[in-house]
Amino acid sequence: MSEEAQTEEIPDSTRDLEIDDEKELMIEDLDLWYGDKQALYGVSLPIAKNSVTALIGPSGCGKSTLLRMMNRMNDLIPICHYDGKISMGDVEITGKDADLVEIRKKIGMVFQRPNPFPKSIYDNVGYGVKLHFKPTREELDAIVEKSLKRAALWKEVADRQHELGTSLSGGQQQRLCIARTIAIEPDVILMDEPCSALDPIATAAIEELILELKKDFTVVIVTHSMSQAARVSDYTGFMYLGRLVEFDKTEKIFSDPDNELTKRYITGRFG
Repeated sequence: MSEEAQTEEIPDSTRDLEIDDEKELMIEDLDLWYGDKQALYGVSLPIAKNSVTALIGPSGCGKSTLLRMMNRMNDLIPICHYDGKISMGDVEITGKDADLVEIRKKIGMVFQRPNPFPKSIYDNVGYGVKLHFKPTREELDAIVEKSLKRAALWKEVADRQHELGTSLSGGQQQRLCIARTIAIEPDVILMDEPCSALDPIATAAIEELILELKKDFTVVIVTHSMSQAARVSDYTGFMYLGRLVEFDKTEKIFSDPDNELTKRYITGRFG
């Protein structure tokens, strides 16, 4: 079946979505292109405050593209252009006069592979804080300690803060990147397959951390692991060929999806 024929069969199930919780972000009718190739088609999606929203779907379906639109990271790609609207309260993130520095301070990003700076553990966490807030040394010490504790890393590195962040294990590096992100107190944390490069033990530690983080932050995670989405998320969106096919509470998506395409994907009968 051609891609054109497949896309015609995908219903627009994402308009007028409602969620029980307060909205942190609202995506409305988002279309996106890389040059002349369209990557997102009319995506509308509410992101609930103090919750975990998972985006699932096959490779190349637009999950990471959608995630990166939430803090305008796609603006760094010259051939990328888009229509539609993303709002955070009364701030239009996609507005032409939007303050990108402020947006990326409020909406942090954790990438697929750990990317600590070639600096000490302490300076990795404190870098963004010094950039945005100009704290005293005592204030910075307190923020670094608090952030490492919130990232469940303090006990492992308390007496090693002068060592390079790159000297840590992969799972520790990812938690360091999370500590670096939360140090500037964002409202939203975007995670693009944060466990894909980690072993099962490190993955379990990150998943436990995600569940803890939603007490203070809103988390949006892209994952290829449906079991991970089922374990950590409150809401799940299934994407296919640039469209958001179905979105609902995670329990509903995995137990009784409305769309046959969703059902085939989560039961492994996709293709």
